[in-house]
Amino acid sequence: MPAMKVLHVAAEVFPLIKTGGLADVVAALPVALAEQGADVRLLLPGYPMVLDAVQGVRTVIDIGACFGALRVRLLLARMPGTGLQVYVIDAPYLYRRSGGPYQAQDGEEWADNLQRFALLGWVAAHLAGGEVDSQWAPQIVHAHDWHAAMACAYVAEHPSRTAATVFTVHNLAFQGLFPMTDWNLLGLSSRWMSPQGLEYHGQLSFMKAGLQCADKVTTVSPSYAREIATHDYGCGLDGVIRGRGADVVGILNGIDEALWNPATDPAIATRYDAERLAGKRECRRALQAELGLALDDDALLITVVSRLSAQKGLDLVLAALPELLRDGRVQLAVQGTGEPALEAAFRMAQAAQPGRVQVRIGYDESRAHRLIAGADAIAVPSRFEPCGLTQLYGLRYGTLPIVRHVGGLADTVTDGVTGFAFDAATPAAFERAVQRALDTRGCGDGAWARMVGAAMAAHFGWDGPASGYMGLYQGALARRG
Repeated sequence: MPAMKVLHVAAEVFPLIKTGGLADVVAALPVALAEQGADVRLLLPGYPMVLDAVQGVRTVIDIGACFGALRVRLLLARMPGTGLQVYVIDAPYLYRRSGGPYQAQDGEEWADNLQRFALLGWVAAHLAGGEVDSQWAPQIVHAHDWHAAMACAYVAEHPSRTAATVFTVHNLAFQGLFPMTDWNLLGLSSRWMSPQGLEYHGQLSFMKAGLQCADKVTTVSPSYAREIATHDYGCGLDGVIRGRGADVVGILNGIDEALWNPATDPAIATRYDAERLAGKRECRRALQAELGLALDDDALLITVVSRLSAQKGLDLVLAALPELLRDGRVQLAVQGTGEPALEAAFRMAQAAQPGRVQVRIGYDESRAHRLIAGADAIAVPSRFEPCGLTQLYGLRYGTLPIVRHVGGLADTVTDGVTGFAFDAATPAAFERAVQRALDTRGCGDGAWARMVGAAMAAHFGWDGPASGYMGLYQGALARRG
């Protein structure tokens, strides 16, 4: 039986371009699918860091002028490390610029993001239509988050399409909203201009294109799939999601257990596993020394590796911090970037307690590994969390998660067994969870060690999720007939 041909369409992929967990998923899931027999390729925008990194580049087709760019080419190359085949859209006017994938260096959204990411979806649809690469056309187009969602609309627009589409919501809060007056730039028929199409309260919604047009919609955890169908978590799209009924499913994300493995990790001070936890203690002391924290073996060292935003609940950490630091039993190490007010508040916390709090604004992948290996606990107190990956990294490294019982956090952390969970999004609730962690670590009956062992024994690799997606793809293809 021929291998199923699957095209993953996304705006970022680790290690080439990363702003969050989306990049980790797009790096790992296609590889896991290939290991289960699928013929998988990626489609990415031609950012400078992508073009500089991919290998064996050749031109598939010279597309010409479209979406405001004078010159557009589609390249085929291989990903470094995995060797996975990747299509890259080389459109210098749209993608070759400094700054991030979505924002300029000053933090402002790129004014032409509609054209930049409509082009991504448009090329995916033409690949699916067999018009682009005479050697390969996907049976499944799997679009990730709003940046790739237009692929589902462009495929649906094709009158004789055979490819099926799957759309994964990684975070419903980011929706890709644009003025309705820019409709003509998309090149779609007017039937999509209604509330049954892409119109969302007088704007264009790329996220809605994926939710409405895909054959199957997935989220990155079962709990989040249920939550986004409610008013509290649906971000104004809960009615659309409820309308899709059983077509919306949750498949829990995995992690790359080879990349995130304390027994082989080259980034950490001492490698360790569940049978050699002395190495974790050495990682802890090395982290304290690296960051300038007091070399205190008794303190509960908590880390945060996160985008600094209210969604991530980090204002709860800041509000609880004075009480948690009052008796010197807690240390906090933070890495992240995000909302300026939160960045400034964490810097102020460090200035007030330099031996107890250390903050690194920005993101460094190797340091993230050291922070997770060296800490006792990792805080993920999100107001909502589609899946979350840092708590999974924490479990893998025996760093017990302190999480809010929501979304993927509820699906992956068992309170009192592999971590500590709390319900209310309040500083007091977070503080109580930390106090429980302090009490457990200090009780001397081996409870902390048992929890560390249970955490490290948990399995969150990509083999199970990949099997789930393979079944979903079969169902989507069966629908297309």
